[in-house]
Amino acid sequence: MYKISFPLIAVLLFFYSGGNAQTNTTVNKVTAAELASTLKSEQNPQLIDVRTPAEFNNGHVTGAMNANINSNDFKAKINNLDKSKPVYVYCLSGGRSGNAAKQLLAAGFEQVIEMPGGMMEWRAANLPEVKHTKSSNPKTITLAQYQALTKSDKLVLIDFYADWCAPCKEMKPYLDKISAEMANKVEVIRIDADANAELCKSLKVSALPVLKLYKNEQLLWENTGFIDETAVRKQLK
Repeated sequence: MYKISFPLIAVLLFFYSGGNAQTNTTVNKVTAAELASTLKSEQNPQLIDVRTPAEFNNGHVTGAMNANINSNDFKAKINNLDKSKPVYVYCLSGGRSGNAAKQLLAAGFEQVIEMPGGMMEWRAANLPEVKHTKSSNPKTITLAQYQALTKSDKLVLIDFYADWCAPCKEMKPYLDKISAEMANKVEVIRIDADANAELCKSLKVSALPVLKLYKNEQLLWENTGFIDETAVRKQLK
C-alpha cells in the first residue's frame, strides 16, 4: 500500500488550485426587484452602471456610478473601488454588464453581483430611476405614435434594437433585405431601445432584440432574442 505524506498532499493541492487562494470565481445574478431590495438595506453600495454617459443621463438607478465599459478609463474607475466589499453592476439588458462582471472578478473583487436584466427589467418593474437630461433624440417616439404605426392594413414588423446589441446587428442585414423584397406586403420599422426607454417600459420590452408583427393594430406574433431569417419569413407568409 502506498502512503502519501501530508507535504505531498499540500503540494498537489497547490498545483491543482493554480497556486492561488481564490475566494470567488463566479458572478451572483439578481433580478431588478432583488437588487432594489438589497440597495435599500445597504449604505453607500458600490453600484456601477456600465453604459454610455448619454444612456446614464437618460435614466439610471439611484446612487449608481457611471463607468462606461467601452471607455479607456473603465479599469481606472473600478480600481478606485473597495475590492473587499460587494460590487453591483448593470447595463441596459445584460450584454455589457456580463462582460464587466468578468473583468471585475479578474480584477480581484471578492463579491460581484450582476443584474442581467438591466435597466430594461428595472423599468419594466416600474422601479424608480434618476434622470439628468430630457431626451431630445429624433429617434424617440411616443406610445401614441407607435400605436399609429401599427394601424396599417399591411403587415408591420417592428424591430426593437440597440447599436451595441450583437444579435441585433446580426439580424439587421436580413431585415433590410425583407424590407426591400417585400415592400408591397410588409413594412419593417426599427426602433432604437436606447432612445425609447419609456416606450419599451410601456410595452414591457425587457430584453433585446424583440420583433413584433402587427396588422390593423392587432399583434399577430412576437419574438424575443435572436431568430434566423427563415423563421421570420415563415411568419410573414
